[in-house]
Amino acid sequence: MPKLPKLARLDHEYVWHPFTQMRDWVKSEPIVISEAKGATLRDHHGKEYLDGNSSIWTNIHGHNHPVLNRALRKQSQKIAHSSALGFANEPAALLAEQLVRSARITTRHKDFQNPRLQKVFYSDDGSTALEVAVKLSYQSTLRNRPKTKPRFLTIDGAYHGDTVGAVSIGHIDLFHKAYSGLLFKSDKVMAPYCYRCPFNRAKPERADARDYRKCNWECIGKVEQTFNKADRAKSPFTAFSYEPLMQGAAGMIPQPKGWLHRVAQLTRGHNCHLIADEVMTGFGRCNDSSKLYASHQEGVQPDFLCLAKGLSGGYLPMAATLTTLSVFDSFLGEYEEFKTFFHGHSYFGNQLGSAVSLASMKLLAQKKSQSQRDSLRKNLRRDLKALWNLPQIGDIRQVGNVVGIELVKDWRTRKPFDLREQVGIRVCNAMAKRGVLTRPIGSVIAIMPPYCTTRAQVRKMISALYDAVAESLPPA
Repeated sequence: MPKLPKLARLDHEYVWHPFTQMRDWVKSEPIVISEAKGATLRDHHGKEYLDGNSSIWTNIHGHNHPVLNRALRKQSQKIAHSSALGFANEPAALLAEQLVRSARITTRHKDFQNPRLQKVFYSDDGSTALEVAVKLSYQSTLRNRPKTKPRFLTIDGAYHGDTVGAVSIGHIDLFHKAYSGLLFKSDKVMAPYCYRCPFNRAKPERADARDYRKCNWECIGKVEQTFNKADRAKSPFTAFSYEPLMQGAAGMIPQPKGWLHRVAQLTRGHNCHLIADEVMTGFGRCNDSSKLYASHQEGVQPDFLCLAKGLSGGYLPMAATLTTLSVFDSFLGEYEEFKTFFHGHSYFGNQLGSAVSLASMKLLAQKKSQSQRDSLRKNLRRDLKALWNLPQIGDIRQVGNVVGIELVKDWRTRKPFDLREQVGIRVCNAMAKRGVLTRPIGSVIAIMPPYCTTRAQVRKMISALYDAVAESLPPA
């Protein structure tokens, strides 16, 4: 390998990258990102790339946004940070009010009642947002039902973060098995993975598997059986955690319309909390433009709404867990009762993060942003159709502005590639050479651009993916 530029050499010498096999990393020169604007990134050589996954699902409005820049500069001239232990601050209070307002839902159901979210607990990232929800659900359940041992239920393939509590409710062996000795046990139900569902009797077609599936909602029956079994054992579940509409790290697995509503009805019927992991799906990613949260698309309000990634528009580490007065009240008492929620972070409610998040929320409410989200969704749907011409495309899954393209050896049999073949990595490397950056999930290519991505930029992303698949995976 030729002599590396200074920044690349320093990275190889000192930086340990997440979710990265470092033995492979140091074999080639890394792309060192130096600046960005809108949906375009630029490396230290001056080469430009399109941001195909919003910098790991965070940058929703685009890079170097003037409104967010201005909010950050304005707040930095006042104060960057002060402790939330014993003190309040202006931007955190204003943001909390805005988050609670944004999470209101007017949907009413005959079969279950939606709670009202009224309290906000801040943290640093998606993992900690879920960690907070797990702890709050655990403690509030113990205080209201002291003889009940808390149990958590989640979806097969779930990924909720990397802290110990979040890992405990995760079910991806590749990520989580190494920590099994540290974790508490949680249960899982089958994911509604229509493309590979054992109950789907439909033969493969050149379309999203949800559109041609043939089943009798056996996946819902499995959830009901799990709840009933727990009740018979007198060991009911405390909370059911889920990613609404689309499971991200599981491989961009979408839920067929109606699945979440049905599961929520079962969960409410068994007096169980709902924990919505909207770290990826929130802030308009998976919805029509009238809604910010994916759960609301199916008329479901969780007891815990976990937010991060896009909360600050991709600018600063910022997360929030919204919950109900019922949960909040279970922590109230006299000082000597020590009912305090003993959990927190040094940067809780950080002023810079809160200020830029507040500006991001205001952008989301504007008609321009709503129009961008609608246009992006339509442009993606239009251009993705061309990929069906490739025999290595097994399934194309789009929910709002989130897309997963599953690569297979044979679309007629759904035969998968072995993970060791590094199919996703090879395709993404070929896309990078064509000026588009994204990251695979196994053999699934994720496409999730910033909302400002233009029609021409979408066309370039999908064209680069098409050519990269054709080059990297020649048909047998």
